[in-house]
Amino acid sequence: MKHLILFLLLLISTVFLSCKKDKAVDEEPLIETPSQYADISNTLAFGLLTKIKGIWNGPVTSTTPLGGYSEWIVDFRPNSENQVSAKNELDTLNDIFMSFFVVKYKNEYRLAFRNGGSFNGLKRVSYLIADSVSEGATNSYYRFSEIIKGKNRAFSEVIFSADSLYLKSYTNKSNTQATATLHMTWSAKLQDASSTVNTVNHFSFPKKTLTKDFSTSFSGLTETIYYAMSGIPAQDPYPENTQPYLGKTTASYSFFSSYSPDPAKKVFLVITTQPLFSGFSFNQANLKYRSRYVILNSNDQNFVFNYMHPGTYYYYAFYDKDGNNTINSGDWISTANTTFTLSETGNTASSCEINFTIP
Repeated sequence: MKHLILFLLLLISTVFLSCKKDKAVDEEPLIETPSQYADISNTLAFGLLTKIKGIWNGPVTSTTPLGGYSEWIVDFRPNSENQVSAKNELDTLNDIFMSFFVVKYKNEYRLAFRNGGSFNGLKRVSYLIADSVSEGATNSYYRFSEIIKGKNRAFSEVIFSADSLYLKSYTNKSNTQATATLHMTWSAKLQDASSTVNTVNHFSFPKKTLTKDFSTSFSGLTETIYYAMSGIPAQDPYPENTQPYLGKTTASYSFFSSYSPDPAKKVFLVITTQPLFSGFSFNQANLKYRSRYVILNSNDQNFVFNYMHPGTYYYYAFYDKDGNNTINSGDWISTANTTFTLSETGNTASSCEINFTIP
């Protein structure tokens, strides 16, 4: 085939020169070189899948109306042989679902970053694709840019250094700026990797196989960012409710009869992968095993944790009596190590009772 191509090029050049002897040929024909990412065995940014799995926790700084907060806990686990995901809630109006997975786009295999959820109840989903990677023995850098308009529209940097993870997101604020500027920064430390072991073994994770073919997913679009007033954004090529392996847990709680909560105060529902109590002794060190949590009004006594990784969990609720957004003396808490197990794509329920005042 190579010799045939060279022969045809030579033939075309010969005919051209014989017909146009008075005109010089001063440009070489352009022969495109196949991309190094045309083979799935060389998927760009694939190494991130191994590095990011685990429970991470750290502070967030943000230019959004939500501002910053001292903790953001994210439990990244595989939900297929070629993908990791994590779902987080702040309250009933604000949540995020993130996933990294292998895609094919423009005949190349790269890792994609999907992030989106609710912001004050409004839905937003963005798709970014890996375009810059540097991997070293102790430090690694991955950049994911908006797929159509590129990094001037939006991009995220994922940086690993020893046991630390830095996630920085940039946006041009809905095309109101010429370039993307810093939107939020998360500086996290790895808390636990043991919770991922079962799913890693289950999938023989990670594998260089295709999650989604995006070859025609964005035809006719001007950007890979989707919006909706509620529900699944129209044309979302990989919505949350189609992603595999994940289940949901309906969590409820009640107050012991002697407790009378103020409806203006908040209750925190917390799900961990290891128990927080031994009898009535609180094991503060096990707070590193928190996987999911949400903040509710004290008269809102049910919540559904959706798109949840299968596994065995411990469930607790605490009433923030002093309103300082942390568990401390004087707050009320459930002390039973309420346990539940969620199966693959399962649907379970768990309930606990707030029955103890922290000394």
